[in-house]
Formats: sequence, C-alpha cells, structure tokens
Amino acid sequence: MQFDLQIDTIESWIRGRGFASVALQLPEGLKLRATELSDRIFRDTGAEVVVLGYPCYGACDLFVGYKRYAQGLVHFGHAPIPNLPDDPDVLYVEARAEVAIAVPLQAAMAQLPSRVGLLASVQYIGLLPEAQALIKASGRIAVIGRGDARLCYPGQVLGCDCSAAVAEEPDVDSFLFLGEGDFHPLAAAFGVKKPMLVLNPVTGEVRDVDRERDRIVRRRFAAIEAARNAGSFLVIVCGKVGQCRPEAADRIEAQLRAAGKQVTRLVTDELAPAALLPYKVDAYVSTACPRIAMDDAARYPHPMLTVSEAEIVLGLRTWDGYVFDTIA
Repeated sequence: MQFDLQIDTIESWIRGRGFASVALQLPEGLKLRATELSDRIFRDTGAEVVVLGYPCYGACDLFVGYKRYAQGLVHFGHAPIPNLPDDPDVLYVEARAEVAIAVPLQAAMAQLPSRVGLLASVQYIGLLPEAQALIKASGRIAVIGRGDARLCYPGQVLGCDCSAAVAEEPDVDSFLFLGEGDFHPLAAAFGVKKPMLVLNPVTGEVRDVDRERDRIVRRRFAAIEAARNAGSFLVIVCGKVGQCRPEAADRIEAQLRAAGKQVTRLVTDELAPAALLPYKVDAYVSTACPRIAMDDAARYPHPMLTVSEAEIVLGLRTWDGYVFDTIA
C-alpha cells in the first residue's frame, strides 16, 4: 500500500522558506519511513532533520514546541484543523492513499441502500467525489456532508468529530465509510443512529461497525453506573493544542461541586494508567480526546468518563440523551 508523502513538495517548501533545519512529526504507521525521509531530505536540501519521537494520533497532537529543535515542522498523516491557529512554518502532508475505488465500490454496490452518506478518513478523502459519481450512476443518492470548523474537507471524519455524519444523517438511509480500521468509522457511528458500512479501498472488504459500536456503548453504560457513587473526581485537561478544553473542564467541575463532589483538576499532555495512580479519587472525567475514555477505559483503575457521561452520573442528562462527546 503506497501513500503519497509529497517529498518534492516538502523539499521545495524547505528551500522556499530558507530553513536550515526541519522537524518531522509522524504517526506510528509512518515512523517506519522516518530514517528514509530524514536521509533524503538532508541529502537533497542540506537542512538538518530532527525526527520527533512523541506519540502522534492526529492534528490535535501538533507539536507546537518544535522551534526548540528546528525552524520548520512537517506534520505527516493528517489534515490541518482549520479552527486552530495557522503557522506558516508548519507543513501538513496528508499522506493520501494511492488506490483506485471503482472496482471495490462496484463489488460492494449491492449492499448499499437507495440513499447513502459518504465519509472517509483524510487518506481516502480524495476518493469521495468518484465514489459519489459511481453511486449516483447506479440510480442511488449519494451525499457528502460538510461538518464543523474542525474539519478540513466535506465528508471527513476525525476520531473526535462526527459532525460530517450528523450533517448527512437526515438525508440518508445508511453510511459508507472509506478507510481502514475502526477508529474513524466508530467515531462517525457513535454520533448517528443509522447503519455504518466500512469499505476498505485496498482489500475491498465490506463490513459494518454497528456491533462494535453497541459493545462499546454497553461498556460506557457500565462505566457510568460504576461512577454513580463516586465522591471524588479527577477532571483531566489536555495541554495539546487540539485537545485543550478548559471551558469544558470549568463547566463540569462546577456541576460536580454543585452536587457535593470533591474535584481536583489535572493538566497533562499524555494520559496513561500509571500516570493516574498517585491521585486518590473515585473516578476520572477526561476533557481531552473522548476516545481515551471510550476506547481505553478498561486500562484505568477507576471509571473514566467523558464530559457528557459525567452529566449522566449527575442526573443532568438521561441515558436516553447519551451523546458522543465530540471536540467541536
């Protein structure tokens, strides 16, 4: 499977900006290419290259402190988040997948209803217009929705943002997500009530994530119930530029204190079970990426809740009013 890493574009950008040094920030799946990229960029441009070894799960993890190590930053694997501050010394390389959609989509066509909402992760976002045209040619309706200000493209899904799916939902019978893995399509599935099919453009596999979504939602119900009698809460704020929500922390802290709960605020850039062990509380509320609570809750010694789940615990929201805690 090939991804377009835009080497020529990167090198032209480095020369155009006159950089003597550049930092590379890569997600885990592209770190295997780090030494190759470093060697080539140094050879072709003469710029010193620093590879950032920090975890990188999205554009929300943008390493804003790169100036300590280099003049410019190349961030791989994600699109910019438009409502975050723009930095001309940061170049986003989306690593678009080099794959054709026509054959796998035609093979999956019989599984599609008459009205389809189209979604994708950024690696496959460029396939959506062709997919829309092919589905329309079959006599179906295909919709690509525009999400909120955190999304760079129509139809795009982030792990914390399902607003493009929500925008499409009234006009479709089900969704078709183009991409690999469960992380992004589950984010879309958490936010809507209609079926979610996933088409892997590389393998042609078609599957749904509804069963996995329901399994996670049941686990969320268990976490909420386990926190009902908690008397003390650790409210966690993430220092990363795209995950920092102090306003959400202020709101839930006030609600917890109004209910007679003890509250401690923790600010951190990385959440891990061992890092929370020193804090003697009964439950956690994460205002960082909502997927930390939803996907990784079993790793923590106490219930890990999203903001909206904490509101259910406090009786401010009903279980029937459960919503995916997106970063909007």
